[in-house]
Amino acid sequence: MNRPAPRSSFSPAFCLAAIGFLLAPIAVNAQTIGDPALPGGETSWTGPKGRNTFLHQSANMSFEKRLDFKLGEALFQRLWVTAPTRTKAADGLGPLFNSRACSGCHIRNGRGHPVDENDSEAGATSMLLRLSIPPQTTEQLRDHLDGKLATLPDPVYGGQFQDFSIPGIQAEGRVTVTYTTTDVLLAGGETVTLRNPTYEMTDLAYGPLHPDIMVSPRLAPPMIGLGLLEAIPDSTLIAASDPQDDDGDGISGRFNQVWDISKSEIAIGRFGWKAGMPTLDQQNQNAFQFDIGLSTPLYPNASGDCTTAQTDCTTAPDGNDDEFEGLEVHSVMTDLVLYYARNVAPPARTNANDADVLAGETIFAAVGCASCHTPRYALPERADMPEQSGQIIWPYTDLLLHDMGDGLADHRPEAQASGTEWRTPPLWGIGRAQEIDPRARFLHDGRARTILEAILWHGGEAKSARDAVTRMPPSERSQLLAFLKSL
Repeated sequence: MNRPAPRSSFSPAFCLAAIGFLLAPIAVNAQTIGDPALPGGETSWTGPKGRNTFLHQSANMSFEKRLDFKLGEALFQRLWVTAPTRTKAADGLGPLFNSRACSGCHIRNGRGHPVDENDSEAGATSMLLRLSIPPQTTEQLRDHLDGKLATLPDPVYGGQFQDFSIPGIQAEGRVTVTYTTTDVLLAGGETVTLRNPTYEMTDLAYGPLHPDIMVSPRLAPPMIGLGLLEAIPDSTLIAASDPQDDDGDGISGRFNQVWDISKSEIAIGRFGWKAGMPTLDQQNQNAFQFDIGLSTPLYPNASGDCTTAQTDCTTAPDGNDDEFEGLEVHSVMTDLVLYYARNVAPPARTNANDADVLAGETIFAAVGCASCHTPRYALPERADMPEQSGQIIWPYTDLLLHDMGDGLADHRPEAQASGTEWRTPPLWGIGRAQEIDPRARFLHDGRARTILEAILWHGGEAKSARDAVTRMPPSERSQLLAFLKSL
């Protein structure tokens, strides 16, 4: 082994690297039997905590691959600029967009926050509004039912509402939010105030929306552990699916079936709030196209989400360049971003063995939360994904769709997901959300300010678990929250 030469003093970075090297064997040994304190298995970040906890690579990444991770990170954080410029590799923004960078929505790789109800001028900086209309023809209805057509965009405003634009092009409008409140009384006398949001699109620049428009607010989710979720086999999701509730437990999770662009076939969806994307690569490229307005191998339209009704938008200069596969984000870039997104490490838990945390874990399972938030998976060996290969992980999700009731419904189907169904979100890292960004919020639209509020919004298949939380003694509820905050 090559050792560093003696030095009279060491930089903080050098010291942290040395500590990580010394701790690595401990993580590996613990992971051979599975350790819930290491949610990402050998990939788990075990270094210092704080606001940058979600910014680290898989701990088992080879030294040679760290450059790819850093290059992918640079592209993830790149601020794209308007075309044309002399910097051809970084131009092509928009013409309409929601953010100039991936990191603009996924703040420090954490979750986003909703529109500020007191500052509509700020825009929807880490969330967006998805738009669609019902199928208009028999052929569209058939394609929608078959999974080939996940949604049908608004004919003028497209599939997403963009409240930012490049110079000379009008943004589509502004997004505002207002809340109504409801108080929920818990056993022991505690009252929790829930906020129910209403999102509106104002100052519409291109005329009215379609009369049958369906709108779904979507908060940017955290980036940790995505490659590990991708490595869960389809067969595992199929085995866990129980659409008719054949086992009679009141839980009827099912997988979404969506169109895989790269393979031109129907596949199981696992990414996005409604599991609308089959692969992480397609999820990434879809975000480049719709969130930033950039062309990619899977989405080569240089005008992003502009429609034919937005003529100034479709005729604006773009960054497509023959030198880069005729695209703005070519395949080398998308591959690097894919490697980066696959390898943002879940952080290790620091108090997994605390007495209240362990008691809360028991309560979590007893009231039925683990029926959807599946704690543990043993991943298969995969030569193509060495960091994720053979790991034992603890993400607390089944990646399936569940009916969450009318309270959380967006009434907007996506592929085969109904307007009341949502994919079970992973819970790893949820206790760090507001450490990463104090503005971070919970649920698909950020209505919940706390984890407890998020629980109290659960309905549908999760209603019995929610009701159990409202009835339990304050001491048990505190233990349940201690467990969730430990993740």
